[in-house]
Amino acid sequence: MAKPERVYQSWKGNNKFLFDGRLIFGPDAKSLIVTFTLILVPVVTFCVFVARNLVHEFSTGSTGYAIMVLAIVFTIYVFLLLFATSTKDPGVVPRNSHPPEEVLGYDSSASNEAGGKPLPRTKQILVNGLPVKVKYCETCMLYRPPRCSHCSVCDNCVERFDHHCPWVGQCIGKRNYRCFFLFVSSTALLCVYVFSMSALYLKLLVDDYGTIWKAIKVSPASVALMAYCFVSLWFVGGLTGFHLYLICRNQTTYENFRHRGLRGDNRINVYDRGCTNNFLEVFCSRIEPSKNNFRGYVHEEALKSSKVGNIQVTEVDTSDGDRRVKVEEDLEIGDDLMKISQRRNSQDIGDIRGRGSDRSPISRSELDFGFGLESQFSSRSESRHSGW
Repeated sequence: MAKPERVYQSWKGNNKFLFDGRLIFGPDAKSLIVTFTLILVPVVTFCVFVARNLVHEFSTGSTGYAIMVLAIVFTIYVFLLLFATSTKDPGVVPRNSHPPEEVLGYDSSASNEAGGKPLPRTKQILVNGLPVKVKYCETCMLYRPPRCSHCSVCDNCVERFDHHCPWVGQCIGKRNYRCFFLFVSSTALLCVYVFSMSALYLKLLVDDYGTIWKAIKVSPASVALMAYCFVSLWFVGGLTGFHLYLICRNQTTYENFRHRGLRGDNRINVYDRGCTNNFLEVFCSRIEPSKNNFRGYVHEEALKSSKVGNIQVTEVDTSDGDRRVKVEEDLEIGDDLMKISQRRNSQDIGDIRGRGSDRSPISRSELDFGFGLESQFSSRSESRHSGW
């Protein structure tokens, strides 16, 4: 008997997995080696040629040792943030196995026949009382949630997609944005720290030797570190400032660059809750668990959408947000399914779907439409009718 296949082994994106799916990387994960080297080499140089000499300069106390220990601890902290950003699921939305069949007159099976309406490319939903368009993803076969975009590098739809960062080899999205910002800002602070301590050591040498040129000859590493940190600070410091601006507006990099190309840039940001609340949302909100169990086994029934006997099991969303299983028997609902398959009027179908629910038919279809849930009433009725 063949060993069951795990989700990460059959993953359709371009991601790379380690330790049986426990760690997920982007396709350009090798760039982490470059990023790791760009941080580690200057810090090692600082500890060997600057911090060690400062220990002798401040021999009367523990100041010199504190300078070296702080540099080492701060570097380890930066590496942990880099590791967390690169190996965490950024918020990948699970793909559908087949396109959704809409209920408002857009039947994908009918669209292949003459006179059928095609599946709409966009859908308008309400976010904080304002209309927002969500797009249909051809690759993932779902209507993307708000602020979700498809990354062309990783080939995944990512929630609250910010950008794909080649320096960390991973998409930056809903679940790893906090780690990414802390990594960038901490790296900027590390540059400031190394620059300041190198400048301090150079000043002490100038006091001892009298001229700056003699001090440079004694410790050229200090000058090299100051130049390196100065250049690096323009990059990581500027990136930190830019993302502080984005957090204040509750905006992603993708949204900022996309809206910048629009005339006047007068679009209302429906996600802006005020500067304070925006910061609290990024740094103090609970990070949602991943929607993907990469180490779980792939069920053949889920891949082939097969049926077990005469019972169809479907997942639906309840009003309280929890998922439940609804079991429908063919004999009990056969008549209703026959009627649904014969009706193409959107109002009639909405009335049938709204039966037994306090919500209006339009609001239920909005929910299905916005999150890519698949309604297959028509296809079920046709298959059952053909079997009778």
